[in-house]
Amino acid sequence: MKLVTFLTPQGAEHLGCMGADLSSVIDLTAADPTGACRDMLALIDAGPAGLDAARALAQKAAHVHPLASVKLLAPLPRPRRLRDCLAFEKHVRQSRANRYLFGQGKERVDPANIQLPSAWYKKPVYYKGNVFSIVGTQTPVHWPAYSQVIDYELEIAIVTSRSGKDVPIDQALNYVFGYMVFNDFSARDAQYIEMQTGLGPSKGKDFDTGNAMGPWLVTADEVPDPQALTMLARVNGQEWSRGTSADMQHSFAAIISHASDSETFYAGEVIGSGTVGGGCGNELGRFLKHGDVMELEVSGLGVLTNTIVAPHVLQVPTMPIHILD
Repeated sequence: MKLVTFLTPQGAEHLGCMGADLSSVIDLTAADPTGACRDMLALIDAGPAGLDAARALAQKAAHVHPLASVKLLAPLPRPRRLRDCLAFEKHVRQSRANRYLFGQGKERVDPANIQLPSAWYKKPVYYKGNVFSIVGTQTPVHWPAYSQVIDYELEIAIVTSRSGKDVPIDQALNYVFGYMVFNDFSARDAQYIEMQTGLGPSKGKDFDTGNAMGPWLVTADEVPDPQALTMLARVNGQEWSRGTSADMQHSFAAIISHASDSETFYAGEVIGSGTVGGGCGNELGRFLKHGDVMELEVSGLGVLTNTIVAPHVLQVPTMPIHILD
């Protein structure tokens, strides 16, 4: 199922699923307003029985809206926790190779010469993000006034299906409810300042509308191999990035197992893969500006579209930029 959270034409927040032709939304909340389909977290908490009930309601399709008549929100507007990983080696190498863009070094370094700490290869590190800044597809992303360098991050996010602790890696995918596209927007100039302190990220990531997810949440049964998904990004219709989840140093199963090490995680959490290699402007040496339309697409998961609202950034700043001046 391709599950969505949406605003009805009357403005109520409902749970639904996409029709087969992706041009209509089947309203599950209208059919089950007080049960498992009242919202996405309720459905996740209801477990397999809840999904079976949702599928039965979808088959009946008693309440249907044309897609054009509703507004899609983030599939899970209020997750119980948000983590984001750093699982792609190419992304790490290329990002560090371009630190000169922010006054750290005089020129680009060959990514092959970047030395990563051995710990990175052993542990799928992550940070915990802002669950109050999540938006869906077609929602404008309002850029913070303190930043001039607008960047995107092409990622896949998983949503957990149940609680777990000390989960063995060979059982970890049993804890996945579904998958969706994730754009972890980044204020790079603010982030590079924070990185110099040895702590963060904070304002480089934490601003309203900074975490875009969607367009829908695809249930795990429709994603037979999450490590074989093609990922691409387009800006104003032009392809900027292309990669694959096959290149993750740490699989989704390894990420879940690590996150659960001596720590309980809960149903309804979101965990991002981290950015695919070549999947952000920081790696490419090119950034966004006011009015740019950002599209992220992952095979089988749909297209997540957001427009940048940054009237203080009418042109991409000339790089390198001296962020501490």
